[in-house]
Amino acid sequence: MLGTWPRSPFGAFADVMVERADGHRVLLAPDPEVASFVAGTYRFDEVRQVPVTVRRPPHATPGDPSGRWRVSAGPLRAEFTVGGRTALGRLLRRQPPGISLSRAWALAVGPVARLVLPGVRTLGTAGGGRREWYAARDEHRITAARAWWDGADLGNLRPVSPPPAFGFSSTPARPSLVRVVSTVEIGADRGAGREPAS
Repeated sequence: MLGTWPRSPFGAFADVMVERADGHRVLLAPDPEVASFVAGTYRFDEVRQVPVTVRRPPHATPGDPSGRWRVSAGPLRAEFTVGGRTALGRLLRRQPPGISLSRAWALAVGPVARLVLPGVRTLGTAGGGRREWYAARDEHRITAARAWWDGADLGNLRPVSPPPAFGFSSTPARPSLVRVVSTVEIGADRGAGREPAS
């Protein structure tokens, strides 16, 4: 799972969460601060601090991320092609602006998300006693992908199965690029909102 975060309390960054076939979970993070926060929020067996580079298509915008993306993160090399917006993506774009940070909204749409996307949760308990909630804003299909780990080809694009187990929520089975706002509540009145491109 690739996260590209243009806005966050840590500035813009990208990170990668990997679950190997044997269940071993690896975080690839660009610096100690990001590694500490992400590893304190989700579950990993191994954390590596490596440069994480994401190359988007020259014309890509949040509203139109289509085209070929390339990722380099330590042992991981990947490229994938983003296609058109899904029907769910068109629906998500109709949400009222500004509602994405609302915990009440995440609670309200949670039952629908579980029904439409098995394994996906919008609200739950994260690591270190933190609470987290998500609001998806858009979804595009991934139409092709290739990836290598330490030079070994990981095979063709296929459904995400079994679902990865980094936290209380998983990813949709269909590979996709999702624009989402994630809010992590660290204390009684402190939260960290961040909005990724994928």
